[in-house]
Amino acid sequence: MKTPAIILLTLAIAVPVTWFATQHSIAPQATVAPGGARKILYYQSAMHPWVKSDKPGRCTICGMQLTPVYEGEKGFEAGGDMVSLSESMVKVLHVQTTGAKRQPLTKTLNVAGMIDDNTKRHRLISAYVAGRVQKLHVNFIGAEVAEGQALADYYSPALLQAEREYRLLSGEMQKNVAFRLIQMGLTAAQIEALPEKSGDKITTEILSPVGGTVVAQNVYEGQYVQEGEKLFEIGDFSTMWFQFLAYEQDLPWIKLGLKVDIRTPSLPGRTFTGSITFIDPNFDEATRSTKVRVELDNPFVEGRRLLLHRLYADGLVHLDEPEVLAIPRSTVIQTGAEAVAYVDEGEGVYSRRVVKLGRRGDEVVEVLAGLKEGDKVVTNGNLLIDGQAEMNRSFSASPEMPTKAISALTEAQVQVIKGFIKSADAIAAALAKDDLAAFNKAGMQLMPATEALAVALAARPDLADALKKLNDVRYINVAADIAAARQEFLSFSTAAVALLEPLRKGEKPVEVEVFECPMVNKAVPDAPKKGRWLQLAGSEIRNPYFGAEMLDCGAKVKP
Repeated sequence: MKTPAIILLTLAIAVPVTWFATQHSIAPQATVAPGGARKILYYQSAMHPWVKSDKPGRCTICGMQLTPVYEGEKGFEAGGDMVSLSESMVKVLHVQTTGAKRQPLTKTLNVAGMIDDNTKRHRLISAYVAGRVQKLHVNFIGAEVAEGQALADYYSPALLQAEREYRLLSGEMQKNVAFRLIQMGLTAAQIEALPEKSGDKITTEILSPVGGTVVAQNVYEGQYVQEGEKLFEIGDFSTMWFQFLAYEQDLPWIKLGLKVDIRTPSLPGRTFTGSITFIDPNFDEATRSTKVRVELDNPFVEGRRLLLHRLYADGLVHLDEPEVLAIPRSTVIQTGAEAVAYVDEGEGVYSRRVVKLGRRGDEVVEVLAGLKEGDKVVTNGNLLIDGQAEMNRSFSASPEMPTKAISALTEAQVQVIKGFIKSADAIAAALAKDDLAAFNKAGMQLMPATEALAVALAARPDLADALKKLNDVRYINVAADIAAARQEFLSFSTAAVALLEPLRKGEKPVEVEVFECPMVNKAVPDAPKKGRWLQLAGSEIRNPYFGAEMLDCGAKVKP
């Protein structure tokens, strides 16, 4: 929900409803009173439809002549779903559009996870029979071993007895003993080699079932172990698993086979690329996520694997979808659960569309409903247009004439007034310095600030006359010399002070300094004897009518 500050500050730039109102809102039928005279109901601004009056006059915001609305006519409607801008305002707001079109939807998902070993190639080596570790061939964690490599010499009376029986027996009985030896941990190759084994050798080699890295060693030479005790743990680090959590909103994108670029602080500048090989079907309700696995090759370089076990790493998942109807993300205004985009209808008219969105890419977002291919959506200036539409809706919600009640200034109005005072102070400061170039530059910036002020105070009937007078002098012409500049300034300053001086009192007074020069007519021909001007609150007097000649001439006017 937008705050009044956003709406008013938006209107400080945007000039609302023009073409659409004038083309579509006045009904052609009008009743004729006896004698041929039509009865006028009220007068209304075509540019700002909420500005109404029971007398002829001009719009307090734009200065446009009010249009009579006759009996039988609807009048101008401030439609909330349509906003019309003049050609000049389209340029001022830098309104830009692009066509909704079918295009690829791409996204890069940043993830974080851990590099783990391939559990399919992880082995735990335990004692098949009770015995003693006679000798260790691998005696430190991190050692690289090959498949079939001897890890230890193991003495077991039960195993030794079975080996002797195998050598002595033959036929079916030997096969039965061979089966028992396999259960005791011997490989087929070791069993076949038993006839050549020396009779006085009392140990048997424990062989590694896989190639890999020793990640745990639980025994030492001379240690007695019982059946089932863990001896070694070996992990195959030639391939690693990068595992990360994919959250609920990302699951529509995640698919098997997607490429993932992985980096780790332990190897700066290196990127490892793998593919998603598994998506855990068990969804975690607590974290609203599931585990995703990426398989990576882990090169063996200079005696070690590059990727270490249990490293933290970051990943970039490259997501892409076939062509879908999509628009740039900058075109969408999200207001709570509702998403809105503005479509250029031509002739400066922009319509408000509620859109249903799908997946969000890096630069574009999928559109499921609300737009069709070819619609020209606003990419820049849409926030300002939306602020105008919001105000249109607020005024059109009540068909009654504006209330005469005077309320305290809102914070949003105060902020707009401060901006206006800053512009007025800049013009006065330029004249106080006798700087013609600075005066002309500041004068060019005055009109937007004055229009913003008129919009902010449009609902104050007590200020209507002062607003009209200020609107009549909001254009500061480019001056050829300082004398002409002071002539222009006098008209503007008189109207500005008359408008703001009443606002220096009340529940939320406007903070501004008002100064008065007692002899303006000495500097500006045909001027009144006295003249006032505005400066920022707390500033010292700087007389803009005399400049360096009498900079401190004048006095502060108290509220």
